[in-house]
Amino acid sequence: MQPAHPCTGTAAGVPYLALPPTSVDVEADGPARLIVAWHGFEPPRSEAAFAAAVPMTGVPAWRVYLGLPLFGGRLPAGGAGELRALAQHDYLVDLYGPIVEQAAAELPEVVAELRVDLGLAETPIGLVGFSAGGGAALLALASGEVPVDAAALIAPIVVPARALAGLERRSGGTYAWTDESRAVAARLDFNARAAEVVASNPALMLLAGGADDLVPPGDLAGFRNLLLAAGGSAVEAATFRMGHALAAEPGITAHPPIAEAVSVDGALTEFFLEHYADHFAVRRRRPEDGPAELEETAPWPEQAPTVPIPSARPVVPTRQAGSWTSAAPTLSATISR
Repeated sequence: MQPAHPCTGTAAGVPYLALPPTSVDVEADGPARLIVAWHGFEPPRSEAAFAAAVPMTGVPAWRVYLGLPLFGGRLPAGGAGELRALAQHDYLVDLYGPIVEQAAAELPEVVAELRVDLGLAETPIGLVGFSAGGGAALLALASGEVPVDAAALIAPIVVPARALAGLERRSGGTYAWTDESRAVAARLDFNARAAEVVASNPALMLLAGGADDLVPPGDLAGFRNLLLAAGGSAVEAATFRMGHALAAEPGITAHPPIAEAVSVDGALTEFFLEHYADHFAVRRRRPEDGPAELEETAPWPEQAPTVPIPSARPVVPTRQAGSWTSAAPTLSATISR
């Protein structure tokens, strides 16, 4: 039987925080769906912090936030210092590449165990990925090992070499390329793998920050065009007034979401609601149905991190011709052109 309250656990050795279907004005006809989400290297940097930033409370599906390898409860013995050492030694070969590839490789077993833990049917899943987690989601889509029918990617690392250039600008340093690091970058270059990403034609949403120095909106504009040219028929885009991060530093524990995260959460919620309404017979509660009857549920387990209720005022996106653009006048150029 499905637990009816937020819960934490591990699936195939991967820590997770699971939020149950909670919407009261939308209900699913049939089995509950599963949306799996990965955080990034930038804030939010843990499953709990990511769940707090974008809880997607209005989506009648299980939202399960996974911890990336070497982050959160999976920190190496040397802690954050060891992570910094890995990044300084070879960011692509020792840190980014192994984490993204391991996260994607873990997904099939993780999903299989989650279906047992949460009592879910074997239906296609939804994916959400932020930054490096977006790279893991793209790799999972390209591999096709787990059926995915909808994915929302928040500032995903589409081309590692370009993200590295942004890190170089931040730090003032220079990355020393090797044959090995070029091979990692080539494997995780999703501009080159666009056809694999859309091979099963999932619904896709690309979300960018207008001031993002690691994944500029123009990069996602080009990626969207490649996905459409490769046969993707449902690729939407959004630009928000934000940089790369979706939470304040250090982004490890759950805190009330910042305004940028609230805006992104609204776009994610609407995207999945529209997708489910089109494909999975989810209906909005009608006035004649009367008020929703809420089941009495068990309290959160003591070890479960608190996910705050969003309170910040969002920047409301406006949809235009299959894409989104922020209502903020400073973001008149969208990434869908």
